[in-house]
Amino acid sequence: MNDESANAGPKVGRKAYESQMARLHIELVRLQEWIKASGHRVVVLFEGRDAAGKGGTIKRIAAPLNPRHCRITALPAPTDRERTQWYFQRYVAHLPAAGEIVLFDRSWYNRAGVERVMGFCTEDEYREFLRSCPEFERMLQRSGIQLIKYWFSVSDEEQERRFQKRLNDPTKRWKLSPMDLESRKRWVDYSRAKDEMFAQTDTDESPWHVVASDVKKHARLNCISHLLSLIPYKEVAPHPIDMGARPPRPDYDRPPMQAQRFVPEAHRDLL
Repeated sequence: MNDESANAGPKVGRKAYESQMARLHIELVRLQEWIKASGHRVVVLFEGRDAAGKGGTIKRIAAPLNPRHCRITALPAPTDRERTQWYFQRYVAHLPAAGEIVLFDRSWYNRAGVERVMGFCTEDEYREFLRSCPEFERMLQRSGIQLIKYWFSVSDEEQERRFQKRLNDPTKRWKLSPMDLESRKRWVDYSRAKDEMFAQTDTDESPWHVVASDVKKHARLNCISHLLSLIPYKEVAPHPIDMGARPPRPDYDRPPMQAQRFVPEAHRDLL
């Protein structure tokens, strides 16, 4: 399966994008209210090449939501102790309770991607992952967790353009890790690893949904719209809130402003 983006044609304008994103944010809030009320549990996995746009989409999904009920999980490299555990063990600790959504910014599929390509796991560990992963995911689903998997597909040319942009932007240079630079050299290896991963784990019960991501705005709109379509949520009537009248201000004298350390108003230099 090729990892070339299917994006083509004109790009959506800024105003149309912002308008649609605002509408989707309202729907995401409605979704979360239903999940809280129903006790539904949702896990969403975001995978793909470096610079494919996963992080930006995750941020747009989480932006309007209550972080007490929607968590982003991005695990670091396993510790020496974690390497001796059952492979899925450290991910299980981050699964949702009733009424929660967990967004995995990379997941247990690290074993089929970076660990496979970079030689961080043995051949036996890799083969065992491919055998056990579908059953692990069926276990999650049997327990009542809705599992949704996204693969962000970016072309070689667009990934290179984004890498170069990071290189020349001091606010984004931190995103160019040694692992990112090494992955740039191993495009074909990653393609082969992804193809084999799909062949073993793209099942009817737990399919991969591919997001064409050469245009980030399109990818975000498409992914969020699709995510909303997969969860059978209904609008939950909000509890009425009676703020009442503000109580009268008691006798209170505010300390002199000069006695407080205000942050300098740097914005005045721009007026």
